Amino acid sequence: RRVNQYCNTASTMFRRGLQQTGTRVVGRLGQSSSSSGPVANHFLQRSPSSANGSATVSSVLRAWFSSYPPHEVVGLPALSPTMEAGTISSWNKEEGDTFGPGDVICSVETDKATVDFEAQDDGVIAKILAPAGSEEIGVGVPIMITVEEEDSVAAFKDYVVEAAAAPAPAAPAPASPAPAAPAPAPVAPPAPAAPAPATGGRVVASPLAHMIAKDMGYDISSIPGTGPDGRIIAADVREFVPSATSTVSAPSSEATTAAPAQAAMAAGAPIPGSGFTDYPLSESAKEVAARLAQSKRNVPHYYLTVDVSMDALLELRKELSAAVGEDTNLGVYELVIKAAAKSMKAVPSANGSWMESVVRVYDSVDMNVVVGTGDKLYTPVIRDCAGKGVKSISDELNAAVSAVESGELTAEFASMGTFTIMNLGMYGIKSCAPIIREPQACALALGTLENRIVPSDDPDSEEIYKESVMMTATLSCDHRVVDGAVGAQWLSAFKSHLESPSTLLL
Repeated sequence: RRVNQYCNTASTMFRRGLQQTGTRVVGRLGQSSSSSGPVANHFLQRSPSSANGSATVSSVLRAWFSSYPPHEVVGLPALSPTMEAGTISSWNKEEGDTFGPGDVICSVETDKATVDFEAQDDGVIAKILAPAGSEEIGVGVPIMITVEEEDSVAAFKDYVVEAAAAPAPAAPAPASPAPAAPAPAPVAPPAPAAPAPATGGRVVASPLAHMIAKDMGYDISSIPGTGPDGRIIAADVREFVPSATSTVSAPSSEATTAAPAQAAMAAGAPIPGSGFTDYPLSESAKEVAARLAQSKRNVPHYYLTVDVSMDALLELRKELSAAVGEDTNLGVYELVIKAAAKSMKAVPSANGSWMESVVRVYDSVDMNVVVGTGDKLYTPVIRDCAGKGVKSISDELNAAVSAVESGELTAEFASMGTFTIMNLGMYGIKSCAPIIREPQACALALGTLENRIVPSDDPDSEEIYKESVMMTATLSCDHRVVDGAVGAQWLSAFKSHLESPSTLLL
C-alpha cells in the first residue's frame, strides 16, 4: 500500500512538472509571436480558441506522449504585422535537410511582397505539409514538421496532421474530421447583413455606388451599406459578393435614371462651442473621406517625381490658340492631359486596376480630372482622352468647370475612370503626392509653372545657363500593379511628350 502511494505521488508530481514546463514553453514562444520578426511564432501555431494557452499546452503534451519521436508542428508565421495569409512560393530546404539559425527555410508570398522564412534554432525538416505553389494558407496553419535528430525523420513519412493541430473551429466539435486543405477566407462582406436603407421606397446610396452597381449588374437594394446612417458607398458595391438570386442580368431602369445628388447634400450650419466651432460635413464629403481613407489603407503607395521643361509646350499652346481663334483659349492643362493619355501607349499597365487575382489593363484612357474645392470637389471623367484632340478635351474640361460653378451636375461627375490627374499649380504648389482612388493604379499631380535657371542645352550658345519655364509632376503608383521601373518608364514618356509636344500628333 505504501509503495502504491509513493507511485501515485510520483506520477502526480511528474504530470504537474510536465504541465508547468509546457506552460513555460508556451509562454516563451507566445511572446515571440507578438514580435514582427521573420520567424515569430514558428514553433506553435496560433489558435483563436486558446487565448489562455491551454489548447497549445495540450498539443505540446500530445506531441510528448504520442507514438512519434519528439517533434514540432510549425505553423505559417506572420511575417508582417498585417499578414493574415500567404502562399509558399518555394522551399529552400527539403525533407531530411538540417537547418540552423539564419537559414532560409522557404519563401512566402504575401499580398505585398515575397518574404523569406528564416530559422532561429537548429533542427531537421521531417515532413513538409504545404507544398510550394499550393493555395493560400492562413497564418498558423501547419506547414512542416521539425525534429531534433536526423534518425527521427523516417517516422514521419506518412504523418498526417491531426484535427487538433490545425486552428480550432469556432464551435467545439471534437468528432469532426480535419479538413483536407485550409479553408478559404470567408467571402461574406464585412458590412452588416441588414438590407439597404430606403427612404420613401428609394435606396440611399451614393451616385458612384449606383454607377458601379449598374456597370457590374448588381441589384443595389440587396447590398448592405457601411456609410453614414447605412448609406451605400462605392466600396460596398466593389466588395459585395452577390448570391445567385441577387444578381441581375441587365441594369434596372431605376439605375439608368440615377443622377448625382451632391447639390442636395448641403452641410448644416456651423455649431459654435467653447473655444471651437464644428462644421458639419455633407454626405458627399463624408463619402469622399471614406473612400480616400480606404484607398490609403489598402493601396501600397509609392511616389515618383520629375521636373519637366515647358518651353516647347508653351510655344505650341500659343500656336494652337491662334489657330482656333480668340474665343477659345487653350490651356496648358489640356495639353498635359493629352500627354498623360498618350503616355499610356508606351506603358499600358499604368492604365490598369488591381482585381485581386488579375491585373486588368483598359483599352480606353478615361481621365478623372479634379475640379472644384471643399464640398464642391468633383472628379468628372473625360472619356477616351488618347483618341480625342486637344480642342475636344478643352471643351469637356471647360464644361465640367462650368457645371461645378452652376451646380448642374451630370452622371459623369460620379463615374470612375482609369486614371486621375490634378493640377495644384494655381495655388503656387510646387509638388504634391496624391492619393490613388481605388480601383485605379496611378494618380498624377501637377505643380506650378515657374522660371528657373537651368544648364543650357544649346551647343551653339555661349551661355552656360539659361532661363526656362519648369514644372514638377509627381506620380503616385500602386506597387501591386506598377512597380518602380514601370512607373519610371511612364514618367519618362510623359516628360518626353511635354518637352517634344509634336509627338502628341503621332
